[in-house]
Amino acid sequence: MILQTTLPYNVLKPRSLPGGAPLGEEPWFLVDEAYSGQMAERARLLSERRDEVIATDQPDPDSLRKMMDEVLAHLPQGFVRAADQITCPDGRVVQIDRSDPFGTLGHILQDDICLMEKRGDEHVLTGAVLCFPASWRLREKIGHPLTHIHMPVTSYTDDIARRVQRLFDGVRPGRPIWRFNALWYEEPHLYQPRTETEPRPLTEAGKTPYLRTERQVVWRLSESDSVLFTIHTFILMRESLDLLATQW
Repeated sequence: MILQTTLPYNVLKPRSLPGGAPLGEEPWFLVDEAYSGQMAERARLLSERRDEVIATDQPDPDSLRKMMDEVLAHLPQGFVRAADQITCPDGRVVQIDRSDPFGTLGHILQDDICLMEKRGDEHVLTGAVLCFPASWRLREKIGHPLTHIHMPVTSYTDDIARRVQRLFDGVRPGRPIWRFNALWYEEPHLYQPRTETEPRPLTEAGKTPYLRTERQVVWRLSESDSVLFTIHTFILMRESLDLLATQW
């Protein structure tokens, strides 16, 4: 099992949907206690299930270039860049391959990365590396807008959909927005894809062994309508969360 025991935010704090707030001076990406374990799992998935964890739908080349430049410019402490190589906190050296941006970033960061490009009135998922899906499949969502991506989430009402789209339209370059979710799971696996026709059974908060929570960051690429949506996944045993609750 690849688990964390700490969280950088109070997951029990009440919030309204979609719940975005300015990220401020906080880092765009995190490196936590599970970095080595999560990266080993990401490497396995990228090797064995690449067609399931990376997908594209004719992304704009300029957006891909900006994505690479901005992500690499915002690597947190622990990474060292020398020319076209990144030395990671666990000692691995990753070659920067601009012909494979999602594969490259997938080997560097714990975060999954989704590129959302404005097409018509909505942002559409045009490319992603998604090694740790929380009950959805990238192949079912690629090339679709936000409203389709959130099917069949019952809490994603028309009103929430409009508010999320306004958030994506309104986020400004250099001023990212973040939010988190909290989901209770029976299993601690990071890779948990599910089809739209077989959604995850609903569970009562605190009644299953594991809490899965995602720190999600939204930021606009410079001089562009394209937006990056990044997902950092934490999985904690219920006992770890109970201990944290006494400290919050």
